[in-house]
Amino acid sequence: MTVGSTTEGLRVVVVDDHPVFRAGLRYLLEELDVTVVAEAQDGAAGVEAVLEHRPDVVLMDLQMPGVGGIDATRQLLARWPEAKVLVLTMVDDDQAIFAAIRAGALGYLLKGAGQEEVGRALVAVAAGEGVYGPTVARRLRSFFGAGPTPSPALPFPSLSEREREVLDLIASGASNGAISQRLFLSEKTVRNYVSSIFAKLDVENRSEAIVRAREAGLGQPQA
Repeated sequence: MTVGSTTEGLRVVVVDDHPVFRAGLRYLLEELDVTVVAEAQDGAAGVEAVLEHRPDVVLMDLQMPGVGGIDATRQLLARWPEAKVLVLTMVDDDQAIFAAIRAGALGYLLKGAGQEEVGRALVAVAAGEGVYGPTVARRLRSFFGAGPTPSPALPFPSLSEREREVLDLIASGASNGAISQRLFLSEKTVRNYVSSIFAKLDVENRSEAIVRAREAGLGQPQA
């Protein structure tokens, strides 16, 4: 289709692992006369759906089981460079934002964005323009406008204390099951932490995360 100034006629694929959110998003998009041609609940299925339907825009979550949104974006653009990805996520830290941009996403919105904001972002991304929600834009301006800052006392300042604790155990070689027992968490919760850590560190797998963590001094034997 020829991209115009409105959302009418736009075709999108939604990649998000939460059915309730997908249902709400579908309703919002229908109100904008946007057609959802396919939905996927993880990054791997999302890549295949996009390649099959060739939509105008891909709405991509970041934190999903299996292949996350950053890896999916990278894989998708390697196979179809014309793909236009708009990230729609709860993750609002600098590491994830820059990782998504490096992976090739054209836009980054936080979940909770209003209908008009989503509509404007869809039109812009479909036209090949970069677009970021107000909160993300402020973070980008703050980052690029700031002068040199001292090195943080803790490694990976974008990680929460619990995420850093999980990463430390990953770096020590612990499995998700072992981490679950050690921290008294369910394995599903541990998997969610691991997915978030991978997104924030911009790594594709556990091995890369271990290398990054050990380079920062994590995973070392306790004295």
